[in-house]
Amino acid sequence: MKILIDLFITFAKMGAVTFGGGYAMLPILQREIVENKHWGTDEELADYYAIGQCTPGVIAVNVATFIGRKTAGNLGGIIATLGVVFPSVVIISLLAGVIQAYSSLEWVKHAFSGIRVCVCVLIFNAVIKLFSKAIIDAKTLCIYILVLAASFMFNISPVVFVILAGLAGIILKVIAR
Repeated sequence: MKILIDLFITFAKMGAVTFGGGYAMLPILQREIVENKHWGTDEELADYYAIGQCTPGVIAVNVATFIGRKTAGNLGGIIATLGVVFPSVVIISLLAGVIQAYSSLEWVKHAFSGIRVCVCVLIFNAVIKLFSKAIIDAKTLCIYILVLAASFMFNISPVVFVILAGLAGIILKVIAR
């Protein structure tokens, strides 16, 4: 029971302070889940993000479900998911009535501009941390460069990139034997 409460509170705290969606949540997840709680590793977190990108739903919710399930089974997945969405449901419910009245105010527009910049920095920091864990040899660097180049050249679903990168990883590992 203690672990379920801890999962809910941990993910509710993250859900309450994360602006900008799942990508902005990555540095908070990394600190809380990997460094503080030890519920997963950097590699697992990167895997959960990749899988969360390919599955229906919001990435942060999917990752919370994966981590909760790993930590405390199916009930843990449900509790972590409820924890991460609970603050948003409460905040959105409260803001829904007043957001239209204030969204046209200049200071509100400026505040959202500042928040968007902050989210970009948080995502960039998360990418740097993930990059150092993901690029472990020449093969993974090659996959990275190919996916990066293809993502700029083609308008392809991230699901396709993840599947192709996974297949490339398997093929390169088999060839290396």
